[in-house]
Amino acid sequence: MIKVEFLGPIGEDSIEIEAKTLQEVADKLQTMESIKPWLASCAVALNDEMTNDLTQILKSGDRVSILPPVCGG
Repeated sequence: MIKVEFLGPIGEDSIEIEAKTLQEVADKLQTMESIKPWLASCAVALNDEMTNDLTQILKSGDRVSILPPVCGG
């Protein structure tokens, strides 16, 4: 299972999903109506490292963080 956490004003609880790549995570998040509007403007971190490589292979226990642009400081 992969943990997906939504930071800042997204306001959603973390979820756990089955996914083999970040692309699969993105595809699943696109089906969530409350998350979908955020996705175009968010950054993604895998285990606390920023990434934009959707082909990255995931393993059980990985954590994907969805970071909206207002999280900076």
